[in-house]
Amino acid sequence: MTAPIVIIGSGINALVAAADLTARGKKVHVLERHATPGGAVRTEELTLPGFRHDVAAMNLSMFAGSPFMAAHGPAMEQHGLSLVPITRPFSQALEPGDYIGVSTDVEETLSTFQSDADRAAWRGMMADFPARVGAIGGLLGTPMRRGPLARFLWQTWRRLGTAGSLELAQFLMTSPRAWLDASFADPRLKAALASWGLHLDFAPDIAGGAIFPYLEAMGGQAMGMVIGKGGADTVTRALVAMIEAGGGTVECNAEVTAIRQAGGKATGVSVNGRSIAADTILAGLAPRHLRRLLGQGSGDARFDKALSGFRHAPGTMMLHLALDGPVPWTAAPLRQFAYVHVGRSIDVAAKTYAQAMAGLLPDTPLLVVGQPSVFDPTRAPDGKHTLWVQIRVVPAEIRGDAAGQITATEWPEVKEAMAERALDLIEEQAPGLRRLILGRHAVSPLDLETENPNLVGGDQLCGSHHLTQNFLFRPVRGFADGHTPVKGLHMIGAACWPGAGTGAGSGYFAARAIA
Repeated sequence: MTAPIVIIGSGINALVAAADLTARGKKVHVLERHATPGGAVRTEELTLPGFRHDVAAMNLSMFAGSPFMAAHGPAMEQHGLSLVPITRPFSQALEPGDYIGVSTDVEETLSTFQSDADRAAWRGMMADFPARVGAIGGLLGTPMRRGPLARFLWQTWRRLGTAGSLELAQFLMTSPRAWLDASFADPRLKAALASWGLHLDFAPDIAGGAIFPYLEAMGGQAMGMVIGKGGADTVTRALVAMIEAGGGTVECNAEVTAIRQAGGKATGVSVNGRSIAADTILAGLAPRHLRRLLGQGSGDARFDKALSGFRHAPGTMMLHLALDGPVPWTAAPLRQFAYVHVGRSIDVAAKTYAQAMAGLLPDTPLLVVGQPSVFDPTRAPDGKHTLWVQIRVVPAEIRGDAAGQITATEWPEVKEAMAERALDLIEEQAPGLRRLILGRHAVSPLDLETENPNLVGGDQLCGSHHLTQNFLFRPVRGFADGHTPVKGLHMIGAACWPGAGTGAGSGYFAARAIA
């Protein structure tokens, strides 16, 4: 009997790889340590019965536009996938009552700008977006292997020429602030777009961070956002159903304790006291955990050292709220946006990142306030709402409090105080919010890691995306296509190129390479 392909973990990359492989007739066995599959793409009743909260990922736009969905969209729909399109994807709450909002209606977007020059610059970017996103999307959709990468570079040069290719390369190395200063005049607009950089560990002055604010701004304008009906786990449930329909298995409460190898080749895994033979293994693991499961190592000292030294981003704290009604934003239009970033300036964002990197609890953390039940009433009882709040960025190990108010330095004692700090910041923009709270659930960075060890220190990205750890260097130079020194063992997940998010690129690349 042919041994199955074993996949360690059931995050979105792992499930996408398994679903694609089973669709190609491969036998697949997914092993998940948690009681339910999905990794960061899960939905649970965290506060009160009837209130469904996305535990981590909420925005499914990258998944909806992924190569996997292009290939398997009809099958996913047959297995229950249901998505909700949103025409007002994101906004920025600035001074109370003031905001910037990006809508698929360009005139609505531009009505929140204050500068005619910025309106003209925005229209110019929209006109250039199809050509530029083709190049950027082509890069993000290219495995970091010699052949595909060479073809991408050749095609890009043919399309853009030498000057255009160099301009693109320079843009990929530009910081958010440098790009925003060169593009816009209004500090409000700069703040609104810089907030997106912190989603991927790019503070305003970190090189290489301009790409994400650019893609979210233009992508939000052109296409809006997508969330899951009933919760982000609509993706997970459909993927599991697709895997099982293809003859694969997803086993939960199954913690892998070792990856076995012999003669430089993968031979199987140890799980729950038993052994499973496999000559092909996909490991959806943070690099340090892959190194741990390899025991004596891979046989390549440089590779092993790089896994151990892989750098994680600062932590994130989550706050889930069950509300008796919609958020009473002073700027009433904010009630109709999927995301509301709360942060007053690009300089405040830079300060927040510096504080977290110094081990300090930020005095004014950036808040990403998700309002999914505004667009998907199935997530809460009639007339009620769920609120999804990311508190970015916070240190995993606390050395102090930038505000000088919180004296504790251990997260079990700190998380409720930080939750109150976040609520204070929202209350400045939405007086009366606290009176609407029916239930709350605070999740510290260490809570996130305890539930999902891949989120080291509460790093929801599974690794910083700074230039020294991106592109050809993600997760290890010389192994950016996911292969390892152990024949048959492949790396997948957010720690691998093309990185974090719900696009599941590394899982899809690995499945295609194996198939």
